[in-house]
Amino acid sequence: MSVTATRLKELRTQKKLTQSELAETIKSSRGTIAKYERDERVPSFAVLSIIANALDTTVDYLQGKTDNAFKTVHSVSAIREGKKHVDLDDDELVMSFEGKELSEDYKKSILAFVKMLREDQK
Repeated sequence: MSVTATRLKELRTQKKLTQSELAETIKSSRGTIAKYERDERVPSFAVLSIIANALDTTVDYLQGKTDNAFKTVHSVSAIREGKKHVDLDDDELVMSFEGKELSEDYKKSILAFVKMLREDQK
């Protein structure tokens, strides 16, 4: 299986999108998405760009040219210091404070607060 097919499916499932939902977003068909994921068909660069935007990633990541799935470029100083990017909206993320894991309600409250702050900045 190609890197593109594997990463396309991984990102789609991480975003909790069905093949049909992704197809609708990019104005395609579920069958076409399935063929991309089974490596039976290769998307053109233009289509890959549309898919990358829909999955909030880059074409380079989908093609295996980089292992950085994030669209935003991390600062050089952060990379030098070994800092990691953390997506607060990741369902697999375990949040803790002062050594104690936060409940799902606290996590939801924190995410709501961050979203509110981001909206206020617009």
